Amino acid sequence: MNNKPHIGHLIQAELKKQGKSTTWLSAQIGYSREHMYKIFRNEYIYTDTLLKISLILKHDFFKYYSNYLHQQKRNVMFFEQKIDDI
Repeated sequence: MNNKPHIGHLIQAELKKQGKSTTWLSAQIGYSREHMYKIFRNEYIYTDTLLKISLILKHDFFKYYSNYLHQQKRNVMFFEQKIDDI
């Protein structure tokens, strides 16, 4: 994964994969459907909200950020090695 994760799209995709509706998730989390659609459009989310959604959907959304972080660290190490080789 070379691009920063778009968490809203990932949540929406997982919700669809599980066959659950936006109405269902909004009722579970206590948000309006409109607010849920706003979350789907956003690249960013509060960590406490992401934790709630992760628990409700039984899916670790934090792993996308962790994978991104590890990829960025590998990229930095690769370029540092290239610089050392010069």
